[in-house]
Amino acid sequence: MARQALFAGLVYDEREVPVEIALVGSEAQYVVDDNGFLRHIDAELVDRQVLAVFIDQLQDNKDLAVEQALKLLGRDDLFTKAAIDASMRNIDLDQIIEQGVPEQARTMMGMLGFRIIINHHGEVVRMDQPAAPEDYDS
Repeated sequence: MARQALFAGLVYDEREVPVEIALVGSEAQYVVDDNGFLRHIDAELVDRQVLAVFIDQLQDNKDLAVEQALKLLGRDDLFTKAAIDASMRNIDLDQIIEQGVPEQARTMMGMLGFRIIINHHGEVVRMDQPAAPEDYDS
């Protein structure tokens, strides 16, 4: 069970009201107000759904992601490319959940329009993600 909510501040209910975060024992919960009844939803349940979408998107765009990672690192050799490829194939969700998402990253995601909409059962019903800028040949 997660000790922190990875996407605190980015999760909303179906009425688009921000959900609160609570700890039950040492486990993080998203709290959805269901007509006055506060439903506590295991944060890890929601977070894993969101991470699964991210991983699917990463796999769908793996070549672009590897290319961008190489540019960020300022390297373009075969060994670095192989290491990045391997790390993308072996993403450890448990490690991500344990480490969390830095507050600055969550703030930036929110400023870019990223939002997660869940129902009162904790199912992700929608994710609003910022669109990538279009490439224009000017």
